[in-house]
Amino acid sequence: MKKILYFDCFSGISGDMAVGALLDLGIDEGSFLSELEKLNLDGYQIRIRRSVKKGITGTDFEVFLEEGDHHHVHRNLYDIEQIFDSSGLKDDVKAMSKKIFRAVAEAEAKVHGKPIEEVHFHEVGAVDSIIDIAGFSICMDLLGVEEVHSSPLHVGYGFVECAHGQIPVPAPAVLEILRGVPIYSAGVRGELVTPTGAAIVKALSQSYGEIPLMEIQKIGYGLGKRDFEIPNVFRVYLAEKKSLKISS
Repeated sequence: MKKILYFDCFSGISGDMAVGALLDLGIDEGSFLSELEKLNLDGYQIRIRRSVKKGITGTDFEVFLEEGDHHHVHRNLYDIEQIFDSSGLKDDVKAMSKKIFRAVAEAEAKVHGKPIEEVHFHEVGAVDSIIDIAGFSICMDLLGVEEVHSSPLHVGYGFVECAHGQIPVPAPAVLEILRGVPIYSAGVRGELVTPTGAAIVKALSQSYGEIPLMEIQKIGYGLGKRDFEIPNVFRVYLAEKKSLKISS
């Protein structure tokens, strides 16, 4: 049977929530961290812990930057692709990571009206995103997922603070990435979908809508950092694809 993953984005998706949800499916933490070390990227620490959001238990994945002058370092897409290419990660993991990051870079280039090679990522955001994207791609490989499907994305509304001041939610880069993807807002004030989360969905999902015919094997919950009136969790179903048998 084909192994599939369904993204349940009732509270949006971010990179760290996506990694947390996949780890919550039962991936061996040691195997995951061993693979992540092959990225050959320094200056960060990771915390993986079980926690609760509004009564739902899941996995909280968090990246912490070590002390240092990170704020004045910038990387462009080429620099980041070189990090993936020069790593000891599997080729499929490298390819998935670069595909996801390129989706973010293309959206940022469009929003800022620059060629993609001129888009620079601040070190703080870049390291977070690199680890989230590589970590997610490693989890996908460890799980052996063959297909990904997604619900429509709940995006929230309002404004969020960024380096340029206050910007509307969904953020311009998020909207750019999610062209052609079904989205909605159900009255939750706040940023529910981040650029990394949007890029993961856009790069991998083969369809959007209701849950396809499948037999669920495991359910994972990745916990967000903020608190909203709804549970701030990203839910995934690991399942086997089923075909409907019609008897004559």
